[in-house]
Amino acid sequence: MAVPGQGDATEPPSSVGDQPYSANEGAALLDELRAAIARYVILPNGDALTAVTLWVAATHIQPALQHAPRLAVLGPAKRCGKSRLLDVITETAHDPLITVNTSPAVVFRAIGDDPPTLLVDEADTIFGSVKAAEKNEELRGLLNAGHQRNRPALRISGPEHKTRKFPTFAMAALAGIGALPDTVMDRAVVIRMQRRKDGERVEQFRSRRDIPALHALRDRLEAWLRPLMDTAEDLVPRMPVQDRAADTWEPLVIVAELAGGTWPEDARAACAAMCAAEADKDDESNLKTRLLQDIRRAFARCGDPDIMRTRDLLEELLKDQEAPWAEYGTTGLSPRHLGLLLKDFDIKAATLRFEGGRQAKGFARLRFTDAWARYCPEESASGNGDESAPIGPDPHP
Repeated sequence: MAVPGQGDATEPPSSVGDQPYSANEGAALLDELRAAIARYVILPNGDALTAVTLWVAATHIQPALQHAPRLAVLGPAKRCGKSRLLDVITETAHDPLITVNTSPAVVFRAIGDDPPTLLVDEADTIFGSVKAAEKNEELRGLLNAGHQRNRPALRISGPEHKTRKFPTFAMAALAGIGALPDTVMDRAVVIRMQRRKDGERVEQFRSRRDIPALHALRDRLEAWLRPLMDTAEDLVPRMPVQDRAADTWEPLVIVAELAGGTWPEDARAACAAMCAAEADKDDESNLKTRLLQDIRRAFARCGDPDIMRTRDLLEELLKDQEAPWAEYGTTGLSPRHLGLLLKDFDIKAATLRFEGGRQAKGFARLRFTDAWARYCPEESASGNGDESAPIGPDPHP
């Protein structure tokens, strides 16, 4: 199926009402939306601006999407532009629904076949403490379930107390200080805002002056994108990432493919860079993955024995002065620390028999092979990204 913006120049334009849209109109509209966002808010970098632009545009084709990515707009402190960005999103996204002080029951009933765009400001007041998070667990569940189609919420409804399915599928933008729950972050395009420096200038946002122009842009986006929902539904674009990250970013890349121009290339570059940056933020997960990699190197340096004493393994790990293990805890990585870090991989020390018939605590190399393959595969084993190749015709042959 041809992608608008990449077909023959004689391809007839799509239209809504009396307003035609040519093959390259989508790219021009996204350029205009990008400029409108940058007029009022300073994003951390160009990739973040590209991501926000595509996310807003994707809200207009939600019925065609398989996944509804969250947009997590986070900052380390006040006055980083989070709320201002949410203001611009509110006026350009499809059917915005502000969920501050709104119960999940109301949100359930507001979501239908053509879902609104959920907007949550000051999300740190909802999830920022253990007590608040427990109180709003139902909202967190809604946000998690609504990332994917066909994850309804079951509730007892009506005088006959019958079970009713409420749809949860809807795109959502959340702004707050700090971090959101891990399960929400894992389903989000993350924008990490920063306070403006001296010399960085943006226009002041004034509702009476600016909202009409943003609404006009919103309506033009909708007029371009809504007729393309059948095309969008059939697109399975090539993705530079895999698994849930690919699910989350796919709607943004779909919009970029519909627009054409440089947008497909920009979208994939932003996806790869921002996903890599977020992976680096997950310190504990990275530490455990680093441990698996270092253990593999330790076994290799010792000739890849079938079993290895715990003390010998620790000795090898502590030899690497560039690794964090010598400074882990108060006295360096200990057998207890090692066991705790490997616990999530279901790898445990056992009493093993070594040369000379002596028994000692140690690890069997075979116990690590599955975790190595899953979490830190060798480059030669990870292939060239064939898993992320598109199904069907490649829009960029």
